[in-house]
Amino acid sequence: MPTLAASGCQIEPLGEDILLLRFGAGIDRDTNARVHAAAELLRRVEMPGLIDLIPAYATLALHYDAPFWAGRDGEPPWRHLAGTLEAVFATPPRLAADEGRLVEIPVCYGGESGPDLAAVAAHAALDADSVIARHVGRDYRVAMLGFAAGFPYLLGLDPGLQMPRRAQPRLRVPAGSVAIGGAQTGIYPAQLPGGWHLIGRTPLRLFDPARAQPSLLLPGDRVRFRAIEADEFTLLAAATA
Repeated sequence: MPTLAASGCQIEPLGEDILLLRFGAGIDRDTNARVHAAAELLRRVEMPGLIDLIPAYATLALHYDAPFWAGRDGEPPWRHLAGTLEAVFATPPRLAADEGRLVEIPVCYGGESGPDLAAVAAHAALDADSVIARHVGRDYRVAMLGFAAGFPYLLGLDPGLQMPRRAQPRLRVPAGSVAIGGAQTGIYPAQLPGGWHLIGRTPLRLFDPARAQPSLLLPGDRVRFRAIEADEFTLLAAATA
């Protein structure tokens, strides 16, 4: 695959109007930070002919207007776009320090809201309160949205809480469930099947197509969890219904 020298990423055309920038492979916080930095740069420079940016763990997909980037030299449009990207990445403008939005997510841990909390605690050789303390004691980054509309894959989980996914996935996971799967934590935006371990639940609506911004969390956002009791969960759920 060709490489953009200025950014060190590989480029790969996907179909007629998608260009994939590959910054690495696997789940890696530094690689993901490069993905979001590139996406933010392209938003700041307001490059014409770009329709959408879709960040993932190690890649950034660019949905572009193929006719806009078509030239008269017989080269495919993506090569013209790649040339412009090389120039943009080579001389990026000064960007103000931006750590992303900080979004607080209230969570009722354990009990019916988190039926797998005890299993996670046993796997980590901790008690339930220690698991909760470790989970709320970290800042997380939304690495990407996927699996379902509004589902955030969050990087930053305490290594001591990492746990393989369930051998038998559930057919129905309640909306708002906060879960651990491998080295990640995430939040189910709707009732869905899933194989992650459920440790709590938030009353917030992660995705609502009627909102101006349907997804509560966006790639690059920072997330901080806050432990709440069942009565506050009920009040917040009623307020967001």
